Amino acid sequence: MTFERVQKIMAQADIGSRRKCEEIIRAGRVRVNGKVIDLGAKADPQKDVILVDGERIGGAFDPLYIVVNKPKGVLSTNESPPDDSRPSIRELIDLPGHLFTIGRLDADSEGLMILTNDGKLANRVSHPRFEHTKTYKVTVKGRVRRETTEKWESGIWLDNSRTAACSVKVLETNRRSSTLRIVMVEGRKRQIRRVASVLGHPVIRLVRTHIGQLGLGTLRKGAWYQLDQTEVDAMMTPARELAEIRRKRRERKQRKNS
Repeated sequence: MTFERVQKIMAQADIGSRRKCEEIIRAGRVRVNGKVIDLGAKADPQKDVILVDGERIGGAFDPLYIVVNKPKGVLSTNESPPDDSRPSIRELIDLPGHLFTIGRLDADSEGLMILTNDGKLANRVSHPRFEHTKTYKVTVKGRVRRETTEKWESGIWLDNSRTAACSVKVLETNRRSSTLRIVMVEGRKRQIRRVASVLGHPVIRLVRTHIGQLGLGTLRKGAWYQLDQTEVDAMMTPARELAEIRRKRRERKQRKNS
């Protein structure tokens, strides 16, 4: 048996932050094997029945992987806040049970997201240390020049730390706008928008096109379907730009140590 604190299991299940999960436990909303638990209780997520507001998390399950094309104006959450009238991504999926979100997007962004009941896979794809790539097609204001993409790829300072190395390629450009292909293995909240703004090229449109080598294809906005194993394998396979990103990371480290 593998026992873990229940608040950790809840956080891994995308119920909320660790602090939020602790608040839910204190409120008496969590039961393990039928009993309301106190903060600090432990459980085996594969064997114990853990209920949050009556809905089970953890345990044995048939893996389910869903790709959805998130439209602009939809929240990347399981539930919209009480004071927010915008729909959540979970409302688009007409299936029961808790689903983890992989690759959240801000409300103004569009494109590929994955929802799954497989918490371990969700954590693996989302955590930077596993180097899973996410690819974006981004339209920004103005003509983006090579020196700008080089700065972007090497990383700029945000929030007192430097952004991770990434790949930025100009697909099309004119006086008014440029279209970029951006591949990242690590990102912060609204990072692409913030970096683009700092570099003088505010984002006009942002669409995630791939997670790993799994692409949107012709999936219409708001539509979804279940992935087969071949498609899950494609999702777990990094984009070819990963080798380039690793090289940029090594070069930056060498410059820092020289």
